[in-house]
Amino acid sequence: MQIAILLFDRFTPLDAVGPYEILHRVPGAETVFVAEHAGAVHDERGSLSLVAERTLAEVTAPDVLVVPGGPGQRAQMTNEPLLDWLRAVDATTTWTTSVCTGSLLLAAAGLLTGRRATSHWLALDGLRTYGAEPTGERVVTDGKYVTAAGVSSGIDMGLTLTASLVDDRFAQAVQLMTEYDPQPPFDAGSPAKAPADLVEEMRVRGRAADAGS
Repeated sequence: MQIAILLFDRFTPLDAVGPYEILHRVPGAETVFVAEHAGAVHDERGSLSLVAERTLAEVTAPDVLVVPGGPGQRAQMTNEPLLDWLRAVDATTTWTTSVCTGSLLLAAAGLLTGRRATSHWLALDGLRTYGAEPTGERVVTDGKYVTAAGVSSGIDMGLTLTASLVDDRFAQAVQLMTEYDPQPPFDAGSPAKAPADLVEEMRVRGRAADAGS
């Protein structure tokens, strides 16, 4: 089994590393980081990089595809070689997945048309633009497509997928051994729970970031 995690310039680290930390434990799985060009790929701040050991041309039939998000996703929305690769590997994947705004890349490739999907809460309307049915759920499964909401939800997606690839007990063991037992100091992890003025402030910042991209 090959699990391919896509990287692109200015990705969000936890979008990729969260699922990796869970999925690389699947028995018999080979987990590879893949990008258009092999080598270091820089995160959204340019202060951290992951190494893509394989190029898109070298990974042609992964069993599982994971597409992270991040500010760099916007520049990839019209990257036809990348979108073509997503379509090509999706034809043979068992599971095609995303974290955060990675779902917008799947949608831009035409893979989520008519399907329920999620993304970061600031990006949900973008899914509708590409023909998907957005939902604010944390992890959404529609057929073989599993999409996760913002950043940290990639861990939840990884556990959900691990249960499907192996079984519930193994996924529970992974959760236990990674001690994934969230007890955040604040209950502000979604726009439905956070203070309304904070939600609006983040929306304004998000719009400003989009305008400057």
